[in-house]
Amino acid sequence: MRNGTVVTEFILLGFPDIHGMQVPLFIVIFLIYILTIFGNGLIIAIVWAEPKLQTPMYFFLSNLSFLEIWYTTTVIPKLLETFVVEKTIICVPCCLLQAFFHFFLGTTEFLILTAMSFDRYLAICKPLHYSTLMTSSLCLQLALTSWMIGFTIVFCQTILLFQLPFCGNNTINHFYCDIGPILKMACADTSLLEFLGLLATILIIPGSLAFTVISYIYIVSTILKIPSATGRQKAFSTCASHLTVVSLLYGAVLFMYLRPTTHSSFKLNKVVSVLNTILTPLLNPFIYTIRNKEVKGALWKAMACQKAHYHQ
Repeated sequence: MRNGTVVTEFILLGFPDIHGMQVPLFIVIFLIYILTIFGNGLIIAIVWAEPKLQTPMYFFLSNLSFLEIWYTTTVIPKLLETFVVEKTIICVPCCLLQAFFHFFLGTTEFLILTAMSFDRYLAICKPLHYSTLMTSSLCLQLALTSWMIGFTIVFCQTILLFQLPFCGNNTINHFYCDIGPILKMACADTSLLEFLGLLATILIIPGSLAFTVISYIYIVSTILKIPSATGRQKAFSTCASHLTVVSLLYGAVLFMYLRPTTHSSFKLNKVVSVLNTILTPLLNPFIYTIRNKEVKGALWKAMACQKAHYHQ
């Protein structure tokens, strides 16, 4: 046992160098968190309340919104705590559970977005067969498979993680329980966990990215064959929102993991990680609704119904 001291709790450093900015950052991130919950909750409510939105694309979108609510909720409360208390303490089991939910939901997000790219591929490249291919049964199977794969991959590693003893230094230089710093504090061999983590990362991130890229190669080639400019614009608009979200997510992940690790780059990675944790879930509802006439129409309809009910 390193240093002979068994660790029962971890200390999250957060951002120790932001002297005097704790309160403003707390207010900004708290407001972003509330907007994220409200925006994604509104998407779910509109999709399930409006019959016109009972389509595969919006089914996957409601799955994504549900995921984003819990993804931010897993991390943001502890991040906010680092701004207002001198020492942010988290018990070891709580830390491991936070890591589990963070990576489970993060993995599932990649898979849900991949399922959405497959849906867009069928809608654009196989329009005549779309309704017979992308059935409600297939949608449910794709969504459940995404959730089950994400859960299984991370759960198996978490079981092994709970078997590890921790000793010595108990400070995590991050605002959440990231797996890398946790493994560094283990007093046992972590090579199996590191291998499984690397294998899962290779399978999920490059694998889902490759599938999405191939789907969009076919989508773009099909759109370019449409003779009218109006037809091309209409076809592209149906997948522009998904492409924007995919670009934001993979852009942030590739930026964090493909750069050489130095002290300054780690600080920058923490900032990018914050943006990926709070901004992407916040932007998703706006990205999917700002140019979407169907969602905006359903929203205005719901507001009109609420207003009429209020006046009665």
